[in-house]
Amino acid sequence: MKPAWLAKLPPVWRARMVRLGFNLHPAFRGTGGRVVHVTPDLRHIRIALPLNWRTKNIVGSLYGGSLFAMTDGAHPMMLMAALGDAYVVWDKAASIRYKKPGRSTLTADFVLDEAELAAIRAALAQTPELERLFLVELKDAHGEVHAVVERTVYIAEKNYYSQKTNGGDDR
Repeated sequence: MKPAWLAKLPPVWRARMVRLGFNLHPAFRGTGGRVVHVTPDLRHIRIALPLNWRTKNIVGSLYGGSLFAMTDGAHPMMLMAALGDAYVVWDKAASIRYKKPGRSTLTADFVLDEAELAAIRAALAQTPELERLFLVELKDAHGEVHAVVERTVYIAEKNYYSQKTNGGDDR
């Protein structure tokens, strides 16, 4: 699922290209969020959403749509990088719970630790597809949570997914 050229890059450059790719992609740019940190192993991504004229709503706080949209795509990208080309990964569902208005820059940390990855691999050894729920907290500089996003990610073996969606026909 990830571009083959990305896998050929040294880890530090891979992290830089992921950060640059997110930040330059028109759909992600439109959220107002910016990827500010990616670890070389692509297991931790930090996204910041500043309060400015592009992200401010009518009452002066961060626009809820930007808060929600800035969380899109990080977990699937991290899982694609960790699991490799033998799997299909999709965002399947998402919801947001607003706790308090964002009146400053908020950040979201996406972490895929080794225990979570091992649990996913173990589950995939038992079944060809699964769904995983990830929680992301959007916090201010003081660590106060302003919103919580739940994202459900679908993961399947590529061969199984291909047969399921194409009836076995790989056109």
